[in-house]
Amino acid sequence: MSSTYFNDIWHQSQHECELLSTIDYERQHQDVETTVATMNAAVGSVAADADAKALLQSSLYEFYLRYICLSNRLEDVYDNMIQPQKRQLVRKLLDACLGRVVELKHDLVNIDLMEFSYNDEVVERLRLTPMETELRIPRYFLRERQQELEFRKKTMHEILTKLGWLEEHELEETVTTEIEAIRMLQMHERARQGRLRAHFMKEIRILKEKGKSEERTEKERSDSGLLAAMKIQKMWRGHTARRITRRRKMEEMILIGMLPPPPAVVKERAEKLEKLQHNEKRYQAQALYGKEFEERQSALKEEIRAKHGASMKEDIADEIRAWVKDCYDKTGKLPDFPSEDQGGSLHIFSRPGTESEHSRSSARSSKESRKTKDKSKSPARSGDLNVNENQDEEVSFQPAPSVCLPDIRAEIDLFNDTWRDKDETGVLSQAAYEDMIYSDKYQEVELEFRRAVDDVMRQEIELLQTAVGKKVKKSSKKTRRSGKKSKKKKEKDLTPDRTTESLYEELVTNGIIRKYPELRLKQFLGDKALTARNGTNPSPGDIRQILTEYCILPLGSDAIHNCTPLIRSILLAGPKGSGKKALLHAICTEVGAVLFDLTPANIVGKYPGKSGLIMLIHLVLKVSRLLQPAVIFMGDAERPFMKKIPKTDRTDPKRLKKDLPKLIKNIAPEDRVVFIGTSNLPWEADQKLLQSVYNRFIYIPRPDYGAMSHAWKTLLHDYSGGISNLDTSAMAKISDGYTIGSIDACLKEVMTCKRKLQLRTQPLTNAELINVLCSRDPVYREEEEAFESWWSKTPLGRRRQRFLELEEERLLEEQAQAAKQGNA
Repeated sequence: MSSTYFNDIWHQSQHECELLSTIDYERQHQDVETTVATMNAAVGSVAADADAKALLQSSLYEFYLRYICLSNRLEDVYDNMIQPQKRQLVRKLLDACLGRVVELKHDLVNIDLMEFSYNDEVVERLRLTPMETELRIPRYFLRERQQELEFRKKTMHEILTKLGWLEEHELEETVTTEIEAIRMLQMHERARQGRLRAHFMKEIRILKEKGKSEERTEKERSDSGLLAAMKIQKMWRGHTARRITRRRKMEEMILIGMLPPPPAVVKERAEKLEKLQHNEKRYQAQALYGKEFEERQSALKEEIRAKHGASMKEDIADEIRAWVKDCYDKTGKLPDFPSEDQGGSLHIFSRPGTESEHSRSSARSSKESRKTKDKSKSPARSGDLNVNENQDEEVSFQPAPSVCLPDIRAEIDLFNDTWRDKDETGVLSQAAYEDMIYSDKYQEVELEFRRAVDDVMRQEIELLQTAVGKKVKKSSKKTRRSGKKSKKKKEKDLTPDRTTESLYEELVTNGIIRKYPELRLKQFLGDKALTARNGTNPSPGDIRQILTEYCILPLGSDAIHNCTPLIRSILLAGPKGSGKKALLHAICTEVGAVLFDLTPANIVGKYPGKSGLIMLIHLVLKVSRLLQPAVIFMGDAERPFMKKIPKTDRTDPKRLKKDLPKLIKNIAPEDRVVFIGTSNLPWEADQKLLQSVYNRFIYIPRPDYGAMSHAWKTLLHDYSGGISNLDTSAMAKISDGYTIGSIDACLKEVMTCKRKLQLRTQPLTNAELINVLCSRDPVYREEEEAFESWWSKTPLGRRRQRFLELEEERLLEEQAQAAKQGNA
């Protein structure tokens, strides 16, 4: 596709984003309490809260879906667009939209009181399919860090090889002598002659047998010929009839969707290869134009400094001195100069009535000040969003103010000023525009010189105030900064003299940093839910989506992480084989994260004693901050908090019991680090201690019929190469109660190399798979009930239970009031 095509999509997306953000901004400033009060007056207080909640949920869910569709389109544009200045703007808008998606998700969780949100009416109204509502992971997360990730993989491979944990099979070059070569040729030639002689003897034997049969009489020969012809006719007609019937049945099954269409392997491979080559050319062009853009930026910046630096300083200084003189003439006092945090002299001339000719040219600076004003109006929501607090109070479903909306509006304004009406007809080159680079760099250099001049002018004003006799206020540098700031004391560095490489090598050597299999999130098989579900029965697609929003997006981009609510820790709970570790590895793969393994069985005998444990926690926190993004993992997450440890357990799981809450709290808001635990027996832990460590609890249930059928089709196609025509719908029904992990293990056991070779002559049967599947344990109903009971005791589950009880009480009161009115 051409650059013009993606340019048109970009303009359409910008227009839609402008309309959407305007409506969203207006809705943000509406008072929900006023809406509820209006409904109270109209229909009564009992039904008003429920109606207001339903209305708000519908509105938020619509914004949520529209921002997802918009983000998917912008991601496609960013991945394919070549022009570097346009890509810069698209990237900022994409990050802001993805951040807004995450914000809306947290608002929906607060309203629905469950991790998964549904609204079929909104989906139907927007005419979206479930596949279109799935958020795509931006490809730039990995592509723009490709060199860094390759270097890290190479380093880990070298460390593991040096330790002897990986075996390298080097190809040894053996020199063959002339005698050995002659012997090899003799051996192969003798074998060839032996095969030819055996074939010759076989032909002689067949000819002898034919000679004996020719001694039959003429009559017998004619009779046998007629019988043979009839037999051939019978077999051929039966064969053709069966082939036609089989073909018709196959076409019918493909038509109604019971069987997948036969794979056109050669055509698919050719198309895939062509697409990969095309994408590779685009990526090379992006890198080339991006490099030229950066070089031209630095060159023009130096040129502006050299040509206009001196005159720029004089103009700014004269402008500030004129302002000081004007203030002194009007008030008789010297003015207080704004601090650097307040914006310095830029703050003075951005006020109405004080704009001068020199400051009027800085359109970008006025936009930045407007953007910071919008941000200051909305409180930061990137603090620790913990649903474990305020569980006993009544639920408030007031949405939190947005941090991402001012960013979206600022990028839209920049697009409207620069790109919307720009005439690009006939411009085929995708190189950067020189005039735009010059303008941006001129403003950047001006801001640098303005800061330097501001420092000089502060000193001049202080000297003037001293000369006049006024006391100087020493306040400029210690003004309080807005935004998130760590209130904790700075931690003591226990390893100040060691390099990051040495710490990394030590943790790899001790098995704390681990190599993980590269799995994509889409390999977690299953589609999104087609209809609304409850919180304990999400579809695989819903689980993929929530992990994308909670983990992958904040870990993948610093801009998204800084503007979204902070989630420090997540617990994935589900039966064995439900895919918890596969999801962990997929999260790490999608963002290229470093994996730290603090599973009790993994740290046995490592860093012994109290001092060793302190050093372990320190190293994990320090290296995870240095090598962001990072994932800290703990398998069997319930074991540190179990009330009674089995006597046979020698792993000392309670070793980290006291230090885990401290570890989670020490993950700062600016750190792209997340702690993920997995458990298949979460109810065995002390729930109070477990909830003090984990912010979010996600239950992964056993798959339903749809997910199971999809898994059978996909896995059978992968293992058999599309040869098998097994009835997957029957297998999905038979395997009800098993996990996809059990099915995968069953297929691995059955589909050996020998069995794959026999597929063309001996098709795979249901009995082969059923016999192996029966040897594995399914997920029993008692285990499912235990998981549902445990989830109802989580903070979000308790809040939902409390809300449902209140709703039931209100409904009973309403019915009682209606009965009284009816009797009256």
